[in-house]
Amino acid sequence: MSNNKKHSSHSHHNHGDMDHSKHDHNEMEHHGDHNHQHDEHVGHAYHEEQVEEGAHGGHHDHHAGHDHSGHGGHEHHHHGDFKELFLKSLPLGIIIMLLSPMFGFQLPFQFTFQYSDILVALLSTILYIYGGKPFYMGAVDEFKEKAPGMMALVTLGISVSYFYSVYAVIAGYVTGEHVMDFFFEFSSLVLIMLLGHWIEMKAVGEAGDAQKALAELVPKDAHVVLEDDSIETRPVADLQVGDLIRVQAGENVPADGTIQRGESRVNEALLTGESKSIEKNPGDEVIGGSTNGSGVLYVEIKQTGDKSFISQVQTLISQAQSQPSRAENLAQKVAGWLFYIAVIVALIAFVIWMVIADVPMAVIFTVTTLVIACPHALGLAIPLVTARSTSLGASRGLLVKDRDALELTTNADVMVLDKTGTLTTGEFKVSDVELFNDKYTKDEIVALLAGIEGGSSHPIAQSIISYAEQQGIRPVSFDSIDVISGAGVEGQANGHRYQLISQKAYGRNLDMDIPKGATLSVLVENDEAIGAVALGDELKPTSKDLIQALKKNKIQPIMATGDNEKAAQGAAEILGIDYLASQSPQDKYELVEKLKAEGKKVIMVGDGVNDAPSLALADVGIAVGAGTQVALDSADVILTQSDPGDIESFIELAQKTTRKMKENLVWGAGYNFIAIPIAAGILAPIGITLSPAIGAVLMSVSTVVVAINAMFLRLDPKSSVD
Repeated sequence: MSNNKKHSSHSHHNHGDMDHSKHDHNEMEHHGDHNHQHDEHVGHAYHEEQVEEGAHGGHHDHHAGHDHSGHGGHEHHHHGDFKELFLKSLPLGIIIMLLSPMFGFQLPFQFTFQYSDILVALLSTILYIYGGKPFYMGAVDEFKEKAPGMMALVTLGISVSYFYSVYAVIAGYVTGEHVMDFFFEFSSLVLIMLLGHWIEMKAVGEAGDAQKALAELVPKDAHVVLEDDSIETRPVADLQVGDLIRVQAGENVPADGTIQRGESRVNEALLTGESKSIEKNPGDEVIGGSTNGSGVLYVEIKQTGDKSFISQVQTLISQAQSQPSRAENLAQKVAGWLFYIAVIVALIAFVIWMVIADVPMAVIFTVTTLVIACPHALGLAIPLVTARSTSLGASRGLLVKDRDALELTTNADVMVLDKTGTLTTGEFKVSDVELFNDKYTKDEIVALLAGIEGGSSHPIAQSIISYAEQQGIRPVSFDSIDVISGAGVEGQANGHRYQLISQKAYGRNLDMDIPKGATLSVLVENDEAIGAVALGDELKPTSKDLIQALKKNKIQPIMATGDNEKAAQGAAEILGIDYLASQSPQDKYELVEKLKAEGKKVIMVGDGVNDAPSLALADVGIAVGAGTQVALDSADVILTQSDPGDIESFIELAQKTTRKMKENLVWGAGYNFIAIPIAAGILAPIGITLSPAIGAVLMSVSTVVVAINAMFLRLDPKSSVD
């Protein structure tokens, strides 16, 4: 057996002109057998480094995400639970609206009695203090930051209508004359605002579904194995690193750890996008939240709580959502302008109406202007689109860490793509088996190839062995196998001596067409070639579609790979794109730098390991495959399913999200820019005025339009290539 052992170290494996030896070592190692790729992804290095670096500010971001219900720019939202506020304010508001005439007109369902106006004033005071609280608290925050915006505007509207109405009631009793009040408008305004915010919080909350779904993957309890082998059920929150837990068949794994004993297949699809369930044996890593198949596993806990893989991904999601994008800041800015415009227009209206009419008339127009300026639709415009976009993305396996990436992608000129593992599977596959004499059939050659590679764990050997398995061919059993230094392997079977060596070591021309970029290994008997096997790194099925989509979107694709010239040329010719071969991480970085210096907007796509510097430098960095520490750190977008077709989905998501944001800003702000001057009485000379009540109705209509428009953000269904 010693020979076999020696063979399995397989450092020699110089089949072919060792094309792939020039592979950037990381790339090769990282893309080993895809089935095991993810074990590596979630290994210790990932967790510890991630935690050392504070998981992108882990705790802090978690709060940033949650306190503000997952979207920045609206810090005020933690001033109360809008659902509860709305439901408790509703009865008060309804009573006020029944007892106070709308804009001075009594509607059929309204009634008054002696002193009902005092009752209305008291109820309105309660509503103002209770229902209005989140708005004026938010306004205080905005003024502290010297940036009056959304909340300041809402506060202005409800305060003006409330205080003016209280004054109207008191004045009525003092002077004996009826002064018109705005209690109806005030209460309808508070209710509409609370309802709008509740809808918004619900929509933004839905974007948090990705986080919730991840959290739900982790079971509540774990079965801990004690010293005496008895089992104790403990809440997952109480697990300690080092605990041994038992995971029954069909259960979800409670925390990240290493298998101590037991064998099973584990499904990690929801976490890593790896669709096949992965065989796990003692010593392998398992991720908390993955689903155990039919075997029982005993797992030693390696990471719990915030340090776990799921928690890292949740942090990323909440970070992405709590980051105010530039567009959202634009919405805040527009609200700021509206605040100043409303105040200025209201003052002008007051002065003009006082001159041409009287003070009560002037006050009514001023109040109407300020009440109508409330930009509710505008407040919803961006957050609703973002919420929708984030959850749509997450459902497609696109985690967008930086919202600006969406906007930047719509203006991109160039996309630099890594080859191995990004455009290709990163696995060697047998592309061709050739015979050179009649002594052996093709099946016999394959049986010999698989036999001589028997004890090796090298990717090339593994792909030959699995090729034989797929063909249902049993490997020939070899008596001994030895390594030929720098050339290949040799062995003895059925009294014959065989060698499997590189084309270079064979040293003679072979009469066969070698596929572009393939690695060739020659099977030799008595110094004569009897067969050859060509192996290549396969393109992923969606790579071609991606390149076409990029060209259609006027984004120039460039492939930059650490692989050698021949392999790079092979892939580039099939895809029809420009390429650069034998690129070190430094070369890739300089390429991105050069393109940016030419004024181009650059998207970089890589698998994180040797692409990290250029992912961070590019305008938008897209990491393929969730889980590598480096990818999570340096990219703006993570494709959890390692599928190039998802880049196409991301470009589509970016274009549609940006378009919806702009549409919603137009809907949201446009209404106010038209309504404010009309409310100020600019069209009064021709008999057109806008009452606060009608203003409130129009405003809620524009809010609904904005919400519906956001919900219409959809991605085209993905054609199933799988």
